Amino acid sequence: MPVSHGSIIGGHVLAVTIEAVLTSAVVLGLALVMGYRPGATPADWLVLMGVVVLLSFAIVWLGAAFGLVAKSVETASNLPMILILLPFLGSGFVPVDSMPGWLAWFAAHQPFTPFIDTVRGLLSGSVQTSDVVATVLWAAVIGLGSYAWALALFRRERAAA
Repeated sequence: MPVSHGSIIGGHVLAVTIEAVLTSAVVLGLALVMGYRPGATPADWLVLMGVVVLLSFAIVWLGAAFGLVAKSVETASNLPMILILLPFLGSGFVPVDSMPGWLAWFAAHQPFTPFIDTVRGLLSGSVQTSDVVATVLWAAVIGLGSYAWALALFRRERAAA
């Protein structure tokens, strides 16, 4: 039966994106239970939900492409590990301005710093538009690039089978 290659991978990506968004909601809910009181407006909450969904969708597409390029299950599970390190090399724990020059440059130009700054700004009620724009642009680049890469890999696999 003729089925779009994109829909086969897309169903998996959509399911994992929903799981990631729900996980983020649980973490935020637990923070609220433990006493965190954000200063976000209703509009900030809507933008926050959109940004989390958008970046989750993009990162899941990247994970799908990593899984398709991997030669084994072990490789597939280890390729995305670099993504776990990136928030540690960004503004997640310390301000970028306090980092050594080479690390500050890297931290300022990697995708997780504007995302972290956007989430922090939205929850505190002091978001900077430039952070939101950078986050959306990074998500679009990662998502579209990963979608094209995953689709090409999947088509190649299907043609070889």
